[in-house]
Amino acid sequence: MKSFAAILKYTNPKLVRKPAGKSSSRTANTIKLINANKQLHVQSQDKEARAAELLIANKELLFQNLEKEDRAAELVIANKELLFQNLEKEKRAIELTIANKELAFQKIEKSKKAIELNFVYKELEKADKYHYDYAEGLKEIMFITSHEVRLPLANIIGISELLNQTDNTPEEINQCIDYLKQSAHLLETSTKELAFYIAHLEQQSKAVKW
Repeated sequence: MKSFAAILKYTNPKLVRKPAGKSSSRTANTIKLINANKQLHVQSQDKEARAAELLIANKELLFQNLEKEDRAAELVIANKELLFQNLEKEKRAIELTIANKELAFQKIEKSKKAIELNFVYKELEKADKYHYDYAEGLKEIMFITSHEVRLPLANIIGISELLNQTDNTPEEINQCIDYLKQSAHLLETSTKELAFYIAHLEQQSKAVKW
């Protein structure tokens, strides 16, 4: 595009020799051309200004897009971190559930062992009572054997020796026979009592569950 000075140079009637009759029409055309060039120049400046504004807007849009991409990348990283944290929480929750189940199992096992120990303790109490009763029964048997059985038995032996004597009177013999019968009855009673204690101890022994 020619500048305004160049157009004046070539359109100035003083610089270019032209016929005198056509000078006014050419001058009008020159003015129109100058005005058109001015308008084109203004439009060109407007286009350049708009292009500059558009370039600035494009740069701003590009900057905003880059910012959005950075934020999107940060959001992706944050989401990955959140996902990792959620996975860790789930792992910890699973571990806690397993630990709670193990603890519940241990409590059940402790309860079972406590029941078993209680049962064993009761059985030991029964065994202790049995041993005590058994020892007391043995003491009673020993007492019956040493006193209630031994005494009438000794009487029977002594009376038998008296009966062996030849100088006994009939009254003495009858009296010895009465003593012999009394001793025999006492021995029988003591023997029955001894048999009762022995049977009682055997029954207790069978009742105890080892």
